[in-house]
Amino acid sequence: MRHTMESTPTMTSKDPKQYPLLRNLQFSPIKEGEEQFIVLWDPTGLSKERLVLPLNYFFIVQHLDGEHSVQDIGAIYLKRFGEFLMPNKVEQLLADLDTKLFLEGERTEQAKQQALDAYRQAPSRSPQFVGRSYEADPAKLRAQINSFFVSKEGPEVKASEHKGKLIKALVAPTYEMKQAGPIYAWAYKELQDAQKPDLYVLIGTAHSGLEHPVAVTDKDFQTPLGLVKVDRAVTDRLREQIPAAFTDELAHHNEHALEFQLPFLQETLGQDQAYTIVPILTAFSADSLRDPQIREQVETFLQALKEALAATGKTYCVVVGAELAHIGMRYGDSAPPTDFSFHRCMQTDLEMLKHVENRDPEEFAKFIQKENDQRRISGFSPIYSMLRLIQAETGQVLRYDRGITDQYNSTVTYASMAFF
Repeated sequence: MRHTMESTPTMTSKDPKQYPLLRNLQFSPIKEGEEQFIVLWDPTGLSKERLVLPLNYFFIVQHLDGEHSVQDIGAIYLKRFGEFLMPNKVEQLLADLDTKLFLEGERTEQAKQQALDAYRQAPSRSPQFVGRSYEADPAKLRAQINSFFVSKEGPEVKASEHKGKLIKALVAPTYEMKQAGPIYAWAYKELQDAQKPDLYVLIGTAHSGLEHPVAVTDKDFQTPLGLVKVDRAVTDRLREQIPAAFTDELAHHNEHALEFQLPFLQETLGQDQAYTIVPILTAFSADSLRDPQIREQVETFLQALKEALAATGKTYCVVVGAELAHIGMRYGDSAPPTDFSFHRCMQTDLEMLKHVENRDPEEFAKFIQKENDQRRISGFSPIYSMLRLIQAETGQVLRYDRGITDQYNSTVTYASMAFF
């Protein structure tokens, strides 16, 4: 997850030409020499563009919330920078943002509809990060996956203490495989040594956000290692009972949280085992569960999913793709993290994960609510959902690590876990 520019659509129908509204974009600071810029992009993949802005232009963009008129922004800009903002400069910027599909409005709505139609008509969900985040050639991809298991950061060669037991769930990162591959391997080593179910419920963070708390898709997933089939018995039943769970289906198209799990899953299960998946993205926060309406939507979905899984008569394993804390300027902090702030963050993460090890979803939620989610735990909703779906006797953090995401040492933390 990167820092996200949340913009809430305004309730009054203001003219979007006069009151422009920026989409839910992500941004990151970059440095070129002594100069600092901000790069903007669209996490949904609807727009493939990137826009690099000087800081004064980024100031303008931050006020495109549907509440400020172009005139208002000119006045705020004058107050902040002590100079007039030329109307043609703003018009040019807005035209550029609109062309790049960075603004809410007619052009973006049409593009969304076209993308959704194309996704629904496609025979399967095609891999979006292949060749960039992991190898495209099947033999090279297998070698890449296996290299993570034997690397010095990877899991020990000796068998898991849970060898032969039925695995209930695992948690793996969603961070770039090239860096975090060995941490994924710790979780999948447990699956390798376990009694393997034939149904896998994949739950990942929807990094671009969702309109609803969850998004299910019933597309089979294509990877270089072959086609992974969806469990139609489960998805058909969910579509019938909770059609709203499919409203945000397009979010699956460009999301890496589940895509990064599949090569590990395929390589671990091998070609001889028949298995199916249920792909789910989630995007509710610990704080949002205080809202009775959201709590009810989450409850209703998880109950329906439990019943649909039970109706198959199959044993299942929940595979979670999730990250933990996001600290630093890229995520909205005023300064880069220090060694001290990272170690404090790590201690807090491990304290928080005790509730996950204890399989206590409500205490896990309370922990994050208590700290006002100031460390931005992006994996809350998939981990919470997993804890609500499984009945396990043990939970264990296997490995914990972090990734550095920009020139300012912005940091993402993640862990691998297993439940039996």
